[in-house]
Amino acid sequence: MDATLSDPLVGRVLDGRYRVLARIGRGGMGIVYRAEDERLEREVAVKVLRSDLAHDPVARQRFVREAKSAARLAHPGVVSVLDQGVDEHDGPGSGTAYLVMELVSGRTLRDVVHERGPLSVGGALDVTAAVLDALAEAHRKGLLHRDVKTGNVLVGDDGRVKVGDFGLARSAGPTQASTAATGAELLGTAEYLAPEQVSRGVADARSDVYGVGVVLFEVLTGAPPFTGDTPLRVAYQHVYDDPPAPSSVVPGVPAAVDRLVLEALAKDPDERPADAGDMLARLRAVRAELTPQELSVRGAGGTGAVAEGGTLRLDLAGGAAGGATAQGPADGDGPGGPGDAGAAGAVPAGAARPAGRRRRGVPAMVLTLALVAVAAVVSWWFLAGPGAFTTTPDVAARPPEQAASALEAGGFRVQREEVFSDTVPRDALVGTDPRAGERVRKGGTVTLVVSLGVEQVEVPDVVQRERAEAERLLREGRLGVGEVAEEWSEDVEAGRVLRSAPAAGQSVPHDSPVALVVSRGREPIGVPDVVGDTLEEAREEIAAAQLVAGEPVQRTSETVPAGRVLSQTPADGTLFRGDAVQLVVSSGPPLVRVPDGLQGRQVEEVRTALEGLGFDVRVENVLGGLFGTVRSVEPGSGQSVPKGSTITLTVV
Repeated sequence: MDATLSDPLVGRVLDGRYRVLARIGRGGMGIVYRAEDERLEREVAVKVLRSDLAHDPVARQRFVREAKSAARLAHPGVVSVLDQGVDEHDGPGSGTAYLVMELVSGRTLRDVVHERGPLSVGGALDVTAAVLDALAEAHRKGLLHRDVKTGNVLVGDDGRVKVGDFGLARSAGPTQASTAATGAELLGTAEYLAPEQVSRGVADARSDVYGVGVVLFEVLTGAPPFTGDTPLRVAYQHVYDDPPAPSSVVPGVPAAVDRLVLEALAKDPDERPADAGDMLARLRAVRAELTPQELSVRGAGGTGAVAEGGTLRLDLAGGAAGGATAQGPADGDGPGGPGDAGAAGAVPAGAARPAGRRRRGVPAMVLTLALVAVAAVVSWWFLAGPGAFTTTPDVAARPPEQAASALEAGGFRVQREEVFSDTVPRDALVGTDPRAGERVRKGGTVTLVVSLGVEQVEVPDVVQRERAEAERLLREGRLGVGEVAEEWSEDVEAGRVLRSAPAAGQSVPHDSPVALVVSRGREPIGVPDVVGDTLEEAREEIAAAQLVAGEPVQRTSETVPAGRVLSQTPADGTLFRGDAVQLVVSSGPPLVRVPDGLQGRQVEEVRTALEGLGFDVRVENVLGGLFGTVRSVEPGSGQSVPKGSTITLTVV
């Protein structure tokens, strides 16, 4: 029996808003349906947690985390999560957990490769670049995917590539990748697990890069680098076996592409690109170096092509009847996943009717005519009547007011939503929801997304904070760390921020770099040599060095004239601003007392005594100094005079 016909959810309206129309596929955790958002009158995809997991708290937590993880990412390469909730159809406690996502018409990259064979080198690089671009945004937002694989990459009918299934996502940094109780089932898909996820249970951005390396290998060759009978066997190979080069499977794959793949598949995470942005830059550099002949190299089994301008467009015309509707995030690793949904219930044209069927006559004809009439009414309703769909007009080049007028003239209801944009000027149109060309009910609502301009953020106050803490506060405030300079500071200890530019409190565009000036601590100052200078000269020289001359100490000196610096402390080395230099200043030679009783004594005796005390002696004879007797002494006896002074003797 057709799964859609037997599915009890088909026809139900979840939370009074989402009418379930048909099943798309079944995955590891949930079942995906095509549905109509009756409030906004547009088609969406609804992912419902499987009934056998409905009471599993771990499964429900992962289900909700998927919505929150994907909702953090506003990127055209990530499947958008629009809503999340629980439908209490059967009463409280028995609700149906669901996610609402954009509906992507197309199929998974896994199905493309399995059905059409490997891609050309150029096509493989372009698909991988689109995946890396989406993951780079996740890594910039501090989010890891942890389950990168071809089954989680959706290729739309319009050629767009989207990454889905963030159910295993975690914040960046070491994360615990738990295993099942039996140890036989790893969280994630064994063919794409990085060695560190298997051996140590940890993951970071480089683990996602490893998964991208497996994806690139698979789309180049048609199969992952490691396969086996059991997940544990495959995981063992990731840890211990060297991956083959793509060219060993598909001759002609350029050596530069081999190197790119093997760098991403390095056992040691430190030898891989640091994150998706790093690998994307390397991939673009490799692609730019390849010739058209090298880009066209392709393994056996497919005829897909890369359209002009570098946009990947896969030839899906030979796929399942009616086309496939792939929805993401997709758990579709098993049979009946989103990529297999397109041909469900299709009957090949010209198939033989069962034998033994009797003609029913007039009743059969009446029934047939009634069915034709019902079909006609239904066709009119959905093709030309109130239930018909049309496409959203392209009004992106118009001002919002003109765009609104054009949409209203086309019979649409118009809403306005404002968002920040780094590329679209303020009050200009960013786009529409649904996007131009997407299906929407006739007379439905189209939201005009209008730019608020670049988002402004306030510079946090980081003055007096340690440099590492200041840089963390800037990054948390969605700002960059600009040039970091160092200056001496008498007030702020070494390693702390003196000031920022722009200063705290200023509003600047988010991601703007903020320059920091960090203290080197107090500046050491060389002590000047002022020995021998006059006291005034010494004070001026010390003050010029931003030091302080201490209160001088007087000391006699027979060699340094009075008033000059005899010594200093410290004599050399360095001090800090405002520190003191102690000075010892000469007060001249020591004082010596002129002895008593020199008058009336013989001149030579007196001369010998005075010279013995360190005086110079000058003799003045009166009347020729006939008697040689000292008549007077100048300075006189009992006076204290500097050592070395001249004593004048008057002799008669």
